[in-house]
Amino acid sequence: MALKIITDSASDLPQELANKLGVEILPILVYINGEEHLDSVTIKPDDLYHAMLKGAEVKTAQIPLNHFIEHFEKFAQTGDEYIYLAFSSNLSGTYQTSVLAYETVKASFPNFNMTIVDTKCVSLGLGVIVAEVAEMVQQGETFEVVMEKINRDIVHMKHVFSVDDLNYLLKGGRVSKSQAVFGNLLNIKPILKVEDGFLVPFDKAKGKKKMLSKIYDFISENGKNLDRQTVGIAHTLNSETANEVKAHFETVYGTGKFIINALGCAVGAHCGPGMITIFFKDEI
Repeated sequence: MALKIITDSASDLPQELANKLGVEILPILVYINGEEHLDSVTIKPDDLYHAMLKGAEVKTAQIPLNHFIEHFEKFAQTGDEYIYLAFSSNLSGTYQTSVLAYETVKASFPNFNMTIVDTKCVSLGLGVIVAEVAEMVQQGETFEVVMEKINRDIVHMKHVFSVDDLNYLLKGGRVSKSQAVFGNLLNIKPILKVEDGFLVPFDKAKGKKKMLSKIYDFISENGKNLDRQTVGIAHTLNSETANEVKAHFETVYGTGKFIINALGCAVGAHCGPGMITIFFKDEI
């Protein structure tokens, strides 16, 4: 019996890396002008963001119960043991639905063994943890050791974000209409973090240069041993800034390991083009 790691598309784990590590990614649903897509399967992130720039109406939905049941029944028949690292339950109902699906499938497959973890993480905050524990599994680490790392890392994973256009946060209820209007007029960029699985604004800056300066201050104040950890960087049509951030980590901290990817549709649909996100740990 082998141990397997699975996650959902809100992890933003690059598919090539997932394949290499033996991680299966379950896609969240994305709707563009009412048409249903599977995140990063039938719609790629850049296509979504170009559609948003053209004014498309975009929504996301949790993985449906029947989709989970279909996947879990397939897993149950392998005889393997699974750990599902799920997107924050405070941003999606995916975790709760996965628990219900597992209970349903286990009634028919009583030997099916899956541990479902509400990581309270988003995007590559989740993806970095998935990649690291999947590598441990490939190296033969036990379930107990892997779970110890998961439980430690989800407490210490830091997320910091900034967006280019406040109107997308307005639609998601993260800022008020007046904040969005005046913020865009004055080139004010909000800076957000994740607290207990919630995405919350905590600072703001005028212009990209000051925004990055404040983000770098946040990293300096909170990051530990940044030369010995994997840093996640995700963006929406913003590879130039992603490369700037990578260079900052390399120059200032000597960081050598990164996972860099387009922010997936599950989170990016609510934040829009021009976003930059960084993920690191305050303890390793």
